[in-house]
Amino acid sequence: MSFQAYLDTIEDKTGLTPREFVSLAGERGLDTPDTKAGAILAWLKEEYGLGRGHGMALVHVIKKGPEINAGHVGTTGSHRDESATLWLDGKATRP
Repeated sequence: MSFQAYLDTIEDKTGLTPREFVSLAGERGLDTPDTKAGAILAWLKEEYGLGRGHGMALVHVIKKGPEINAGHVGTTGSHRDESATLWLDGKATRP
């Protein structure tokens, strides 16, 4: 599954876009450099029922933003992404 597909599945499950999760994390103080992934994962599991894989996709976006390693961009593997920049504003608005 591509990184973007993880984010799209999270939106399907929760009704929230990745950008909305970034905002919610900020409101809870979970977007600081010293926040551990475990704290974010616990919040996502408790409030949204997200497992570790989907949670870690959001941890990346919350802590590092939309840029990902370009290693899988343009490849043919199952983890391929179309771009090294993730779309955070929801599937319906993706160009």
